[in-house]
Amino acid sequence: MNFAPRWPWLAQSVRNKLLAMALLPLLGALPLLVGALAVWGDQAYDRLLITKVRSDLAVAHGYFDQVVAEVGGGTESVAQSHALHRALAQRDAAQLQALLARQREALGLDFLVLVKPQEAAAAGAGAISAGRAARLELLDGDRFAQLAPHLASRVAVPLVPTRNATPTERTVEDRALTVLASVPVRGDAGETIAVLRGGVLLNQNLPFIDHINRIVYPEGALPFGSQGTATLFLDDVRVTTNVRLFQDRRAVGTRVSQAVRDAVLGRGSTWLDSAFVVNDWYVSAYEPLLDGQGRRVGMLYVGFLEQPFRLVKWAMLAGIGVLFLAVMALAAMFSLRLARGIFQPVEQMDRTIRRVEEGDAGARVGPVAARDEIGALAQHLDHLLDVVADKTERLQRWADELDLKVAERTRELAASNASLVEAQRQLVKSEKLAAIGQLTASMAHEINNPIAVIQGNLDLMRETLGPAAAPVAAELKLLDDQIDRMRLIVAQLLQYARPTEYAGYTEPLDVNRVMDESLVLVGHLLARSGVVVEKRYAATRRAGFNRQELQQVLLNLIINAIQAMADGGRLTLSTRDQGAGVELEVRDTGPGLPAGAVERLFRPFFTTREDGNGLGLWICTSLVERYGGSIEAADAPGGGAAFRVTLLTEPEASRVDAALAAS
Repeated sequence: MNFAPRWPWLAQSVRNKLLAMALLPLLGALPLLVGALAVWGDQAYDRLLITKVRSDLAVAHGYFDQVVAEVGGGTESVAQSHALHRALAQRDAAQLQALLARQREALGLDFLVLVKPQEAAAAGAGAISAGRAARLELLDGDRFAQLAPHLASRVAVPLVPTRNATPTERTVEDRALTVLASVPVRGDAGETIAVLRGGVLLNQNLPFIDHINRIVYPEGALPFGSQGTATLFLDDVRVTTNVRLFQDRRAVGTRVSQAVRDAVLGRGSTWLDSAFVVNDWYVSAYEPLLDGQGRRVGMLYVGFLEQPFRLVKWAMLAGIGVLFLAVMALAAMFSLRLARGIFQPVEQMDRTIRRVEEGDAGARVGPVAARDEIGALAQHLDHLLDVVADKTERLQRWADELDLKVAERTRELAASNASLVEAQRQLVKSEKLAAIGQLTASMAHEINNPIAVIQGNLDLMRETLGPAAAPVAAELKLLDDQIDRMRLIVAQLLQYARPTEYAGYTEPLDVNRVMDESLVLVGHLLARSGVVVEKRYAATRRAGFNRQELQQVLLNLIINAIQAMADGGRLTLSTRDQGAGVELEVRDTGPGLPAGAVERLFRPFFTTREDGNGLGLWICTSLVERYGGSIEAADAPGGGAAFRVTLLTEPEASRVDAALAAS
C-alpha cells in the first residue's frame, strides 16, 4: 500500500514506518483491553454492592420478624401468667395497672393494656386472631389514642416536601404503624374474660430504628468511611429513620421517590439498586411490609452511602489504567529498541553516502549493533568505501610521482628546441592517460567486486524478508540507486582514461548551428524551468571538432546553467571569432560560482551539487583539450556564471596524433 498521498511522514522515513509497526498495535489493542476490563470491573463491583445490600436487608428483616415474635410471645406470656389471673380475681385495679406497667417495662413494649372482649371486637384491626399473636397493624390516630393515649403525640408526622416523590395534597401522616399483639385471657372454664393488647409504636421510634442499624451495620462493618442507614416507612413516608436531613435533624416526614414506591408498594417487589435518599446516593434495598390482612402498608429500608465505594472503584480502575500504561510503556520501549536495531544502521549508511557525496572521503558507517543482513550490508559499504579511498589515494600518489618525473624531464629538456615543448606536454598527458587507464581498469575491477557483493546481499535480503521488506522498500531502492551511481562513476573514469575508444572523426562545424541543435535537446528543461534564452551569434568561422563531442560539451554547460537557475532566469548563448579560432560562451543569471571553486572546478570528483558526481566538466575539458581548445570559467558581470570554450578552426595535428599514439 502506498502511504505517500495521505501520510507523507510515513512514506519518507523507514524510522517512521518501523515506529508505526511497533506502536500502532500497542496504541490500538491495549486501550481496547483496558476499556473492556474497566466496563467489566465496573459491572462486577456494582453487582458486589447489590449482593451486600441484599444480605443487609435479610438481616434487618430477620430482626424485624424477631421483634414481632418477641412482642407476641411476651404479651402471650403475660396473658397466661398466674400473677395476671390473680390480680383479675382480686379485682384490684391499682394492683393490675402496676403489674402491667412492670411487665411492659420488662418486655420493652410501648404499651400493654387489658381490654374487655367487647371492646377488642369493636376495635376491628388488631382484634383476637388465630396464628401469630403479634402482627404489623396500621391504626388511625383516634383508635391508637384510645389504645395508648400517652403515645398519641408520637403518631402525627408532618410531611416534608421531597423531590421526585409522588405528588400529594396531604401535609401530615396521622396514622400509627404498630407491632400489635392481641391475646385472649381465659377463665377457668376456658371463656375469654379479657383481651391483653401489647405492642410497639413504630412512628418516630428512633431507638428501635437505631438498634436495627447497629445490628445490620455495626461499627467497622463498612469500609472506606461509608455510613449505613435504616428506615421504616408508613406507606411512602419515613416515620422513623436514622437518615439525616441536615446536621442532627433526621429525615422523618420525607417521602420515597415515585419509582421506588411504584416498584415496592405498587408491584410488591424488592428494590435493589442505587437510589437518591434525601440528599445523597445510597446503595439501597427496599421491601414491602404487610399487615395482618396481607396488605402492603409500609416498607423496610437499609442502605449505605455509595460515594466512598464509588471513589474506591474509580481508584481501582485508575490503578488498572496505570498498570496497563506501565505495561504499554515497557512494551513500547522494547519494540522501539528492536526497531532501532533496523533503522539506525540504515540511517547511518544514508548519512555516510551523503557525506561522501559532499566530498568527505573519510566518512564511514562504523560499527553497528546489528548482526543481521543489515549489519553485514553496512560492513560491505565500509569495505567498498575503503577500497575507493585506497585506490583514489594510490591514484593521487602515482599522479604526484608522475608530476615529479615530468618536472625532472622538463628540466632536462629545457635546453631543447621549442618544438619539443609541445611534444613533451602531449607525452605527459599520454603517460597520465596511460597510468589513469591502467589504474582505472584495476580500480573498476576492485570496485565492481564489492558492488556485486552489496547487490547480492540486497537481493538476498529481499528474498529472505519477502513481504516483510515492504516497509523498507524505499530505503533498499535508495541503495540500488547508489550502486548504479558507483557504476556510472567507474564508466566515466574509463571514458576519460581511454579517450580514443570514444573519439570520433572531426569536421568543420558551424558552431552557431551546433548551438541551436543543442538547445533543441534541452527544450523540455527550458519549458519546465521558465528560463529565457538570448542568442548572440557573431561567429563566421568553422571549428574543427567532432559534432557529437561538441554537442556533449555544450549540453553539459547548458544543463548546468539551467540547474543553477531553479527559479527562472536568462540564459545567454554567444559565439564570436577569436584569434585563430572561435569562442563560445554560455552565461546564466544564477547565484554564480562559490568562493574558491574556480581553481577546483575542472578537477575530477569536484561538484557543488548534492546529486552530482564531479566528472562532467572534467570530461568536457578532456574533450576540448584533445583538439587544442580550452575552457574557462568566471563570474559574469552583474551576477551569474560564464563558461567560455575556445576552439581552433582546425584541430592541431600534433595533439590528435599524440592522443592516438597514447592509445
